[in-house]
Amino acid sequence: MNRDNIYKPLRAKLVEVIDESPTIKSFVLEPEKEFSFATGQFIELTLNGTGEAPFTPSSSPLVKDRMEITIMRAGYVTKKIHRLKPGVIMGIRGPYGRGYPVGEFLGKEILVLGGGCGFAPLRSLLYNLEAEKDRIRKVTFCYGAKNSCECIYKPYIERLRAVDKFEVHLTVDQADETWTEEVGVATVLLDKVKVNIPDSVAVVCGPPIMMKFGVLKLLEMGYDDRQVYLSMEKNMSCGLGKCGHCMMGEYFVCRDGPVFRYDEIKDQPDIWK
Repeated sequence: MNRDNIYKPLRAKLVEVIDESPTIKSFVLEPEKEFSFATGQFIELTLNGTGEAPFTPSSSPLVKDRMEITIMRAGYVTKKIHRLKPGVIMGIRGPYGRGYPVGEFLGKEILVLGGGCGFAPLRSLLYNLEAEKDRIRKVTFCYGAKNSCECIYKPYIERLRAVDKFEVHLTVDQADETWTEEVGVATVLLDKVKVNIPDSVAVVCGPPIMMKFGVLKLLEMGYDDRQVYLSMEKNMSCGLGKCGHCMMGEYFVCRDGPVFRYDEIKDQPDIWK
């Protein structure tokens, strides 16, 4: 981050656009100088003349000369970004917030539950855990999408399935004739996993309703509040804890999160809205 002017973005060139689904694209950026972030932290992505919006990088935090950001087409800024072609100069502010405490995951089993575009920050975490696989016991990744077309990162999923200590389970809400895996909401996958719960942590990221029922299922399985980590990327705007859009009880999501342990926020109002 530019310490002289915290509002001034770092220039970054868009070098590739990857279609992940009919509504989701990944944008590969090359910053004008090396850019570091911790997995789970977010950046503000700027498009000159349009505005900026917060996104969590979906690439490995170990790669500093390129960054991948996966974006669902939803509002004014994201629609404009989805029309971009390689060669455009964009801006990056950050990184901001608190990411995943990967150091605390070492030596344990990690259960990762994702839904929809929530796979984006989780992929960054999975890259990080893969780099640390000699120091973890096992990673079980459960991911749910609306349908097979909205199941993103298919080539990455196939590669991850071949990695030692990694186990992948997939489901969709609505299956077609090409789908060969589970059918149902993401939480149905938790019924088929085997995890040594006392010696594990769980990470959840996805739409609020999926996160709510995912947490309830994890608690039902025997997880403690302190073993569950959530990425609460809700209503963030400025990234600096100034605008107040992302207030969640006593917390600013952009400043105090976006990664929280469940015990930290479970008593805050409206955490799933």
